[in-house]
Amino acid sequence: MAYRILLVDDEPDILEFVGYNLSKEGYQIFTAPDGEEALRVARECRPHLILLDMMMPKMDGVQTCLALRQMPETADTRIVFLSALGEEDNQLSGFDAGADDYISKPIRMNLLKSRVNAIMRRIEEPAEQCEIELCRERHSVVCNGCETVLPRKEFALFDLLFSEPDRLFSREEIYSRVWGSEVVVGDRTIDVHIRRLRRKIGNEHIVTVKGMGYRFRK
Repeated sequence: MAYRILLVDDEPDILEFVGYNLSKEGYQIFTAPDGEEALRVARECRPHLILLDMMMPKMDGVQTCLALRQMPETADTRIVFLSALGEEDNQLSGFDAGADDYISKPIRMNLLKSRVNAIMRRIEEPAEQCEIELCRERHSVVCNGCETVLPRKEFALFDLLFSEPDRLFSREEIYSRVWGSEVVVGDRTIDVHIRRLRRKIGNEHIVTVKGMGYRFRK
């Protein structure tokens, strides 16, 4: 199967250069010159990976990434920013919008091909069954003997879900119990933390119940 990659950039030279090199790797390439077109193309081709510019007309990269994460067709698609904006604040904005990685321009094609190939290998790998234990003293999760220390909010979110397997926690309850009712957070904050947790413990353990919330599955 040829994996599908959607390139989104308002510079035709970038689309041609990156598209040509990745097509030589065997990938099926789709392109879009702006965020609005990217949403349309993504619905049609359902890409395995989206390479997204940050600065674009009509919709910038952050807006596009947020919109892609809200679409059922691309909610779990890997998204990587390719941007000349390499400052830490820009990278954090990209990750907060739901991106999986951030690569600064100018593009080093060998590095880009290596990163893309690594992402596709992870797509190919079957999910392993993982025995999960929680270590509250260390704020960590142990999966098949491998320990991962989690940031404070990620741990609090996972601890809540893990405390009652198969129970559906609404988004409102999660906000209240993890962030507190007096703390104002963005609408996508939970989604960003869930996505990061899934990368660390596997996609199969945290189940999305669309429009309602999340539950933990052993």
